[in-house]
Amino acid sequence: MIPWHPGMLTPGQYGLAASAALAAGAVNALAGGGTLISFPTLIFLGVPAVSANVTNTVALCPGYFGGTMAQWDDLRTQIRRLWVVVPASIAGGIFGGFLLLHTGERLFRELVPWLILLASGLLAVLDPVRAGLERRMGKKYGASLEKLVALPVGLASIYGGYFGAGLSVVVLSVLGITLKDSLTRLNALKQAVAFSVNIAAAIYLLFSGQVFWSVALVMAVGALVGGTLGGKFAGRIKPSALRWTVVALGLVISAIYFSRG
Repeated sequence: MIPWHPGMLTPGQYGLAASAALAAGAVNALAGGGTLISFPTLIFLGVPAVSANVTNTVALCPGYFGGTMAQWDDLRTQIRRLWVVVPASIAGGIFGGFLLLHTGERLFRELVPWLILLASGLLAVLDPVRAGLERRMGKKYGASLEKLVALPVGLASIYGGYFGAGLSVVVLSVLGITLKDSLTRLNALKQAVAFSVNIAAAIYLLFSGQVFWSVALVMAVGALVGGTLGGKFAGRIKPSALRWTVVALGLVISAIYFSRG
């Protein structure tokens, strides 16, 4: 079997990868779950599963940076918390990347439909999670377990470094359970965690030899443009409708993978 390399892609296929990244960047800015668009596209283009996940992680970094900066006003008053959750996020992201590189191509390909199904399920429960957290906030925030927050954030970050789609739901849940604060500020902290996980995993994976750079750079431009556009349209598009569209897409993709065996 001839090893896959970027030279096998046509200009049109590069355009498809860029378009998928653009859509993923916009979806991440609006509702989350962009990986469910960009990662399957790379698989469709013939990129090996592990390399597709690694390349996708590196390529989507610009979008996470933009999302974090957009919520800086709610983050700069949480510097003390950042000193706790960011190191845990970095450690978890690196360990998740380590697990990814040591999974093996065959096993990871077998896990792909399950990971996509899991990510779709996580996105599907985001609204109930937020509703539950809002009820908790309405009861004067309930009990705080702030001293323990690093542990669940670190565990969630391992999943984020390994695959990442749906990470925001997991992180928002653990922050809402362990911290006493408004949902707006927790959302900002969640964004910082997701950014830290993705950047840490991407930096670790840079040296893996699994990044297809020409593809990653094209996608990075698309993700940056998509994230910017998503931010501008954030008030005009209903996030829940977009999220359910992504969930449906994820379910279809996972069903296709399962049917192929």
